[in-house]
Formats: sequence, C-alpha cells, structure tokens
Amino acid sequence: MNEVLRGQLMAAEIAEQPAALARLLATAADQIAPIADAIRARRPRFAILAARGTSDHAALYAKYLLEILAGLPVGLASPSTLTVFGSEPDLSEVLWIAVSQSGGSPDLVDSTTVARRGGAITLGVTNASASPLASACEFHIDVHAGPERAVAATKSYSNQLLALYLLIDRLRGGDGRAADALPEAAQAIVDINPGAEVAPRYRFVERIVTTGRGYAYPTAREGALKLMETSYVAAHSFSGADLLHGPFAMIDEDRPVVAIVPEGLGGEAMRPVMNRLAERGADVLAIGDPANAPDATVTIALPRGIAEEVSPILQIIPLQQLAHAMSVARGYDPDAPRGLRKVTETW
Repeated sequence: MNEVLRGQLMAAEIAEQPAALARLLATAADQIAPIADAIRARRPRFAILAARGTSDHAALYAKYLLEILAGLPVGLASPSTLTVFGSEPDLSEVLWIAVSQSGGSPDLVDSTTVARRGGAITLGVTNASASPLASACEFHIDVHAGPERAVAATKSYSNQLLALYLLIDRLRGGDGRAADALPEAAQAIVDINPGAEVAPRYRFVERIVTTGRGYAYPTAREGALKLMETSYVAAHSFSGADLLHGPFAMIDEDRPVVAIVPEGLGGEAMRPVMNRLAERGADVLAIGDPANAPDATVTIALPRGIAEEVSPILQIIPLQQLAHAMSVARGYDPDAPRGLRKVTETW
C-alpha cells in the first residue's frame, strides 16, 4: 500500500480530537450533570470500574479521579467472576461504571446485568448510545466522539477521559471548568504534531518502556498499548514507583523509556525516577513539563497551565501520533493492525 494512504483513518481521527472534545463539553450541562446529581443523591459508598483494552485505561484514570477528587474507594472489576464463575455479590451502595467504546462486549454487558441485579447503581460510558451496554445500565453517558473507523481507538479514548472527568468533578460538586481549555490546547498539539517529529528516532526500536505516576499512569499504559497494536513494538508499562524495583534492571540503551511528567504532584513524584534513568544513561522521551525532566534525551512540552487532573486528555495525543508515525515508517498500516477487530468479544 502507498505510504501516503496507510494510516489515513487513524491520522484523521487523531486530528478530530479537539472538535470531539468541544462537542462533548457542549453536552455536559444537559447530559452529564443530571446523571451525576442523581448518582450523588443516592450516596454510593464504593465504586467498581469494568472495562477492557483501551477503555480499561480510561477506567484506571477514573479510579484516580474518584479516589482523589470524590473520596470514594474504588476497585477494578474482574468480569469473569460474574460471567464465567457465576458469582452474584451483594452490590448495594456500589456505583458500577462500565466503560466501552462500542458498548458491544458480551463480557461487559453480562457482568453489568449481574451487577444491576445485585443492587448496584450502574452507569455505562460508551460511544454508542444504542448499544447493548447502554441498554443494560440504569444510566448512560454518550461520549460523542463520532464514528470511529480506525481500529486503534484515539478520539473515543480522549472523550471517555473527558466524560469521566466531567462526571466525577460534578459528583464532588465541581463545575468542570478545568476542562474548558482542552479543545484549544489539543488543537495546538495536533497542529504541531510532536509525536511524528520524534518518531524517526524510534523507528527501529523493538522494545520500549512507558512510565508515569498518578493521573499520568493510565497515559503510560495506553501509550504502550498504542505502540504494541500499531507498530508491533514490545512495550512494557510501569508506574514510576514500580519501575524503580525489579523492572529497572532491564533498562539499557536499546530499550528507550517514554516518561509522562506533567505539571503538578505526579510530575514532581517522577523526579527520582528521572534521576535514576539519567544515572543509568537511558534514552528518555519526556512528555509534559520540561522542568520535571531536565535530563531527558528528548522532550515534548505540552501546553502549560492545564490542571493536572485533566492533563491526561492532552498527554495521550503525542503518543498516538508517535504510534501512528512509527507504524507507517515501518511499513505497516495502523488502520488495520494484524489480527485485531474493532469490537473485542470476551466472555
């Protein structure tokens, strides 16, 4: 296939993210606020998040938001305990949030049905309002990303993050104002395309590590997934804290590190990690705030002044661009990853 044609769908959908974010923000008052208010009135004491693949990283982001902003203890669901092993736990006073782009995974639909039967407040967050998952839930939020034709999720992921932030901020009594600057900031990143600019440096890399802490850790995991599914790179993701233990032994000049280092507490918490990587002589691509990565080999600086809790919505864009550009440069088609389908059916 002609190199110009490879990856056109993924490239277009990366570029659509500013408009998609703006579209979702425009629906927040009518769609998300009433749902958040209804959930808050029922005073859930615990939250459980259910998701697969890319949506699992969005759910992990929601875990940080719920614990830090809303003060709710959170667990990540193991759907097979409900769908394979037939468990039917008492989920009274539990907020069950199922996150899925397509809303079509039988695993999530069936586990959510069991959770609702067990007394949970069930909320689906999807890009498909007519999906089985949306129908299975008491409440549903449409992320309004628009039709997504590329296999690798991009705009649906960033809109999932935004929807979850707007919901959880409202749960704690916030007004979502921290998200207002996101469409303009996202457009700046799309226009510069920094991920593609650094891609030639990593074109022939076969192994890579991604890392971050706090809100940035889900970005590290999603970035690793994008590199694996489009460029077939062996990408391993670790929290900054975990990286400094056993995994640190595998860091060398042949295994670059992508570190997410935002403004704020998460970026500051990464400084000891960055210092150790510098001592090791590692090749480090830092994404975020250069002040938290003074010794990085390459830095992608993101727009400043963005609240840390919403910065993952911007952090992922350069990683999507990097994955896309690496895939095309290596002769692959990121629009058609080998063996992958848009809807993953798991039981």
